[in-house]
Amino acid sequence: MERIEKARQIIEKAKAEGRALVEPEAKEILKLYGIPTPDFKVATNEEEAVKFAREIGYPVVMKIVSPQIIHKSDAGGVKVNIKNDEEAREAFKRIMENAKNYKPDADLWGVIVYKMLPLGKEVIVGMIRDPQFGPAIMFGLGGIFVEILKDVSFRVAPISKQEALDMI
Repeated sequence: MERIEKARQIIEKAKAEGRALVEPEAKEILKLYGIPTPDFKVATNEEEAVKFAREIGYPVVMKIVSPQIIHKSDAGGVKVNIKNDEEAREAFKRIMENAKNYKPDADLWGVIVYKMLPLGKEVIVGMIRDPQFGPAIMFGLGGIFVEILKDVSFRVAPISKQEALDMI
């Protein structure tokens, strides 16, 4: 029950601030529900970015964390396969500069740093509250493909395990 309350607090905080969850918050909720996610830390300066990358172990991924920057790739806010301290320092600098140029008024929380994982499928999972149907679950191809292909599936919640598998 404690995990549910913690997840609720994360969601309520974002709601109170009138924003969507940022990636570290979403990953924290996934962890609370036992869904495997890579370990991560949010760096607010170059030194932290290098320190966290070392702790996590190279190679790493870095992404901008900002409630106002939803499509991180479009903003130049993603760097992958960062292999050493020099690359980590440079990636942090570039991501922050790119984000400032992309959306000068954005609130930049820092850069999320996590382990570069072997190639797999990037997916998107979401939830909406439809005025007619109530809560609905979304699943589809993630990353840049979500906008290009729009290959997503919706089901009215709650869903069964079989319905979830059908969505995949």
